[in-house]
Amino acid sequence: MLKPSLDDLIKSSIRSILKNKGRTILTSLGIIIGVTSVILLTSIGTGLKIYITEQFDSLGANTIFVAPGKIFDDNGGFSSSGGGAGRFISTSFSLEDISNLKRSLRGNTIVPVAVASADIKSPNANKSEVSIIGSTYQYGASSNNLPSAGNGRWFTKEEEDKKDAVVILGNTIANDLFPSGNALGKKIIIKSKNFRVIGILDAKGGSFGGPDVDQYAFTPIGIAFNLVGNQKVNQILIKTPNKDLVAETKLEVEKVMLKRFEEDAFTVFDSSQLLNSINSIIGILTIGLSGIAAISLVVGGIGIMNIMLVTVSERTKEIGLRKAIGAYPRAILIQFLIEAVILSCIGGFIGVLLGWLGSLAINNFFPAQVTLSSIAIAFGVSAIVGIIFGVAPARKASKLSPIEALRYE
Repeated sequence: MLKPSLDDLIKSSIRSILKNKGRTILTSLGIIIGVTSVILLTSIGTGLKIYITEQFDSLGANTIFVAPGKIFDDNGGFSSSGGGAGRFISTSFSLEDISNLKRSLRGNTIVPVAVASADIKSPNANKSEVSIIGSTYQYGASSNNLPSAGNGRWFTKEEEDKKDAVVILGNTIANDLFPSGNALGKKIIIKSKNFRVIGILDAKGGSFGGPDVDQYAFTPIGIAFNLVGNQKVNQILIKTPNKDLVAETKLEVEKVMLKRFEEDAFTVFDSSQLLNSINSIIGILTIGLSGIAAISLVVGGIGIMNIMLVTVSERTKEIGLRKAIGAYPRAILIQFLIEAVILSCIGGFIGVLLGWLGSLAINNFFPAQVTLSSIAIAFGVSAIVGIIFGVAPARKASKLSPIEALRYE
């Protein structure tokens, strides 16, 4: 009996595949598309997580936020209740709340944030409905939004107390208002009043569909109050001396706020809590989209099975001849199985390469990062698909009767 080694079977399988290179590529196309899609989607998900983590790290682990409404549900995810949304719209804080927090949280930095909207004019352009963030002289440092060297400064406590008409512009809004550059020190008009640009922020962009700081203008909080016609505070930012005090400080903040508000009228959270919720959503979306993309792998596997069945028919006489001279059915089965796996691996390799190159291209416009785990999973799944869908053709080939096979036309 003829008992070929595994090395012989692999070489024979490779020779058979190389006989028809065009069909090999077309057969692997479904696997290529599937693996490429999985790599691209997982790289985007990973890139987003890294990008958002960096954004929150820039705020520091010792940052606490107080926002209107119930943002999180009991499981730590984002709340989907209608009541929470309604509370967010109707609830606002006051300067009295800021004073109460300052009395109870001595040693912490308490920064109120008020939001206004107004048209801004410059000698070169007009911008409609620009978001204007009013806060204190401490906001720039507390939120890591200070202008870099050479791009001006944040306003001082004296300018805040006097309600001086000074403004810091986000990078995009500065370029829109002054296309030729040199916005620093120039005058702009907000609601018929002249403002002096004292700072330009570096480009940061938005994250996860969130606010784009580059589109904002920042003024002393008294200016924002005048623009909206009231003294409502939309958010409170609290900076603790160190991250070890965050949990204790959050409890104290809740205790103070509950004296004036119902429990679901506000949310006290830190950057890590928000980061975990966002990353959880991104993870679920990535898994879901990757699962949809993986359907291409199944389609590719079916294509491989069909081609392998055709190959069995084309090589019926060869199989019959090999069996007639003593080839084991198991050797026939293993060879066809190897061919199916090689076809899948070819598709997997090309898919990984295209996915990696695609991720590099996407990273120029959107956060994307390929990980070794995503490559290993995508390539491993493609090989498993080859085994699963190669079994039926391989079994058919191994069970052919040598006499019937030799008579096959």
